[in-house]
Amino acid sequence: MQRLIIFVGIFKTVMTLIIVLILLFGYILIATGHLSNINKSAVAMFIGTVGWVLYVCYGTDFVMSRHPYEYSEYLAGASSSGTAVKYYIYDNIFLKYVGKAAGVVLFLLATMSIIEILNNNGCFDFISEWVRTRNSKRLLWTLTLATFVISANLDNLTTTTMMLMIMHNIVQSRRQRMLIGCAIVIAANAGGCFTVIGDPAGVILWGNGAVTATNFSAYLALPAIVAWMIPTLLIGRELPDRLDVEWPAAPYRGDDTNLNRWQRLVMLIVGIGGLWFIPTFHNITKLSPFLGALCVLSVLWIVNEVFNRKLMNSDQMIQRRIPRVLQYGSIQMMLFVMGIMLAAGVVQETGFFSEISRWFDYTVHNVWVLGVVSGVMSGLVDTFTIAMTAISMYPVVDMTNADQWSDVAYMSNFMQNGAFWKIMAYTTAVGGCLLCFANSCGLALMKMERMHVGWYFRNCTLKVLAGWLAGLAILWAEIYAVG
Repeated sequence: MQRLIIFVGIFKTVMTLIIVLILLFGYILIATGHLSNINKSAVAMFIGTVGWVLYVCYGTDFVMSRHPYEYSEYLAGASSSGTAVKYYIYDNIFLKYVGKAAGVVLFLLATMSIIEILNNNGCFDFISEWVRTRNSKRLLWTLTLATFVISANLDNLTTTTMMLMIMHNIVQSRRQRMLIGCAIVIAANAGGCFTVIGDPAGVILWGNGAVTATNFSAYLALPAIVAWMIPTLLIGRELPDRLDVEWPAAPYRGDDTNLNRWQRLVMLIVGIGGLWFIPTFHNITKLSPFLGALCVLSVLWIVNEVFNRKLMNSDQMIQRRIPRVLQYGSIQMMLFVMGIMLAAGVVQETGFFSEISRWFDYTVHNVWVLGVVSGVMSGLVDTFTIAMTAISMYPVVDMTNADQWSDVAYMSNFMQNGAFWKIMAYTTAVGGCLLCFANSCGLALMKMERMHVGWYFRNCTLKVLAGWLAGLAILWAEIYAVG
């Protein structure tokens, strides 16, 4: 009997290592995707799928080691079998992670659709009007400020792509476009990290109850602003006073499709203002944030069709009524998020993350070290991938059991609104800008301007690092000096 127990333990360890190695292999492919041209969404879906297949095939050992009492209650006196184990995994383990991932994906779908509707109706044309200047500093700060604000409420990738297109059509010099484009990417990632709805990692933290919307933004607003302003200021010093610009004609949107300024303003208020109401919606109803986002999308969609009723029977209305995000493009990003969340979930269920966190607690015992390491790794691998990995290592602790802990001060980092969650959200989001290939926004810039990693490293990495460290210092002061 003892030999059987030892054999089962060894077999479980081997299967855990196989699943972890598949995850690490996937991370390597994601990190080198700009060199191999392998789609990172495909990699994420692969490792997420294969991980769960291996877990289910050898699930008895995992279930009996981590969920013995829950599984016994599930059987309700019936005899255990391989089929019963698989049904238990599906009903009580797998669907839990699918539900969390689906909530984030639906939230992204809603926000991406909102920005697509607003863009299709020219609601962001105000930005093109504001940047009609040859002054490099004014154009740089206007574009990055708009990016920072919009990305705090909407999807970073879609926001960045839209702002890059505006900049690309105006600025004629390729080097100047790359410099301004880098500033836009930095602003998008920094802006996305200081609200719970601005970045997938923030949505996950909020949905898991790790943070509250108000507390999260109160602590991360100033570090995010500093992380955006310092690199932008340094980049601005490399631009000439006057830019070589060209003002393109307003985009053609089809017959009778140009809404007046007041209609576009109303749609902008409904879209952006509605998203600001989502935290309040969540606090009142306790329902998942994605439901609030879908509600905002539905209202905006109705307003869109009312304002464009003249085109109801026109071929042009197809593009106006149905956001392109629902047809193609950003679907890849949503699949990537789904794949990474499922992959992190299966590794978490093996107990590997628990062992790593336990080792870290006893050897390093400092959440700031983990934050810095995660930030650097996010610049080498992928922002969301590293953030999701770090978040999965620790549960949200209940302070009512504080008397059972040997180090209450350290464990308080993992309570609701604890320091750990804010550190990870900030370091991974801004750290992803250390190298341009580690985040979707940077990859979009590389593709649009044919920019090389070496050029970004020489011209932007140190600037991003300066802003990142300055913001981190401010976050430390807010948490420990201010409280």
